[in-house]
Amino acid sequence: MNAANLSHPSRRRFLAGAALATAYGLMPAAVSARAPLLNTQAPAFYRFKLGSFEGTVVSDGPLALGEPQAGIYVGLSREAFVKTLTENYLPTGNVSLDQNALVINTGNQLVLFDTGVGAAKIMGPKSGQLLANLKAAGIDAKDIDAIVLSHAHPDHCWGLISAGGARNFPNAQIYMAQSDLEFWTDEAKLKIAEIKDFVAGTRAQLLPNRDHIQFFKDSQEFLPGIQAMAAPGHTVGHTVFLITSGGRTLCFAADIAHHHVVPLEQPRLAFAYDTDGTQGAESRVRVFDMLASQRIPSITYHFPWPGLGHIGKSGSGYRYFPTPMQTVL
Repeated sequence: MNAANLSHPSRRRFLAGAALATAYGLMPAAVSARAPLLNTQAPAFYRFKLGSFEGTVVSDGPLALGEPQAGIYVGLSREAFVKTLTENYLPTGNVSLDQNALVINTGNQLVLFDTGVGAAKIMGPKSGQLLANLKAAGIDAKDIDAIVLSHAHPDHCWGLISAGGARNFPNAQIYMAQSDLEFWTDEAKLKIAEIKDFVAGTRAQLLPNRDHIQFFKDSQEFLPGIQAMAAPGHTVGHTVFLITSGGRTLCFAADIAHHHVVPLEQPRLAFAYDTDGTQGAESRVRVFDMLASQRIPSITYHFPWPGLGHIGKSGSGYRYFPTPMQTVL
């Protein structure tokens, strides 16, 4: 046998040797490994840097809108809705929205933007994940210094108080628009069938916290590096926020749009849950124009997880460009 044969054994010789080794117990026989399906995801939090600030997007889980229907976006037919979803490779059986809350660590304060829907399951069983995901992210709810509410809809403020009546964030000062507090806690609105459940639930969240609530005004820097920008229409006091550190700015865009395709392609469409759909569309175009022209990144509350990206102009509408996620900071 020459050196070449020793260096390059034939496939037949290799297989024969492997079979012999297995027969004498020198090599384990092939085993078909089986493991149970886990049916779980990793905790949903995502960190990034903004100047000297540290941001953490924390999910409260998805909300289910159900099948696409005419009326979810006023003037958009079911057929047109389904066509848009199909063209963008999105499910057409159930329109799902994420809930992307944001924690900003300024170095001096932990500031939470919106609190999710809490224990309520009014839009599906998979929501209410905020507290668990905060804990997984290493953030103790007791350490939250400030809560900033973009508006007083259930999926943004119903996480303030637990099902047992305790404050989920016992040491937090709450900041919001006065007009939204007054609108959504108005006892007279309990007589309006379309919104009475929203009003009742929001009263139960905000009124016990009344002594901890402060109001901000449009354009006010009410916390260091955090400025309010009125964007009414979705609610009377709906607000987006500009967060700035080290020369970099991020917009927490809240509910300026509820879907990352439909209201960008047709930004003048009103959403079914808008208080004033026409005003909401005007605010949307104004905010989108600012984000696009100044190339300001944004986190939009209901966009696909984690909702961080840019808004750019596209024809007569806009387009969402997700920011690539970083696996290592």
